[in-house]
Amino acid sequence: MEEKLQVLVVDDEADIRGLLRVLLERHGMAVIEAANGRQAITAMQAHSGLDLVILDVMMPECDGVQACSEIRKLSSVPILFLTARTQEADMRDAYASGGDDYLGKPFSQAELLMKVDSLIRRYRVYKGKLQTQVLPGMIELCDENRSVKKSGAYIDLTDMEYHILKFLVQNRGQTVSVQQIYENVWHEKYMPTSSNTVMVHVLNLRKKLETSPSSPKLIRTIWGKGYQID
Repeated sequence: MEEKLQVLVVDDEADIRGLLRVLLERHGMAVIEAANGRQAITAMQAHSGLDLVILDVMMPECDGVQACSEIRKLSSVPILFLTARTQEADMRDAYASGGDDYLGKPFSQAELLMKVDSLIRRYRVYKGKLQTQVLPGMIELCDENRSVKKSGAYIDLTDMEYHILKFLVQNRGQTVSVQQIYENVWHEKYMPTSSNTVMVHVLNLRKKLETSPSSPKLIRTIWGKGYQID
């Protein structure tokens, strides 16, 4: 019997957790609940095989952005923010903390499940598709185990960061636009606000991979056109 996908649902509202549990269990998934960020971190430590985290932003004790930053120290599991805070600044903070996607409340059940499936599919299915790629700066990308190393040390990337890097490597030597990155990594139609999403993730990638993020040598900006890895 195939093992069920495991989703950690983090929200301080019991009604929301209950609704998500019903939706996800009907979708064939196993659900673990946490009522705040601290409980979420404890759950992450106890369950190493999680496939997705659905995370509220506004919670007592430890909010979603703080929890996301701590989770990123433990795992590269995809994180979907689900929150009533949908201002651009809130979205930027969520992505900067390591989040992979964002859905506002109230939410469409169909859209939620589409995002859940998409994030998990990218996290699980893309393993083992590429041989190890050696990049400038002693950086290695191995898709077999979805790992990235710098000078032999593993670098923990989020799901979206990994797939942005992978897309740039697949188009090595070519300039790819922000729109191309967004539509190929997020698999959604490009919108005016999408550029900020991509730029935040590229900035985070540079912080993790570049010796000098302010003067990047690996992920180069081609002004007016996009990004390129040589």
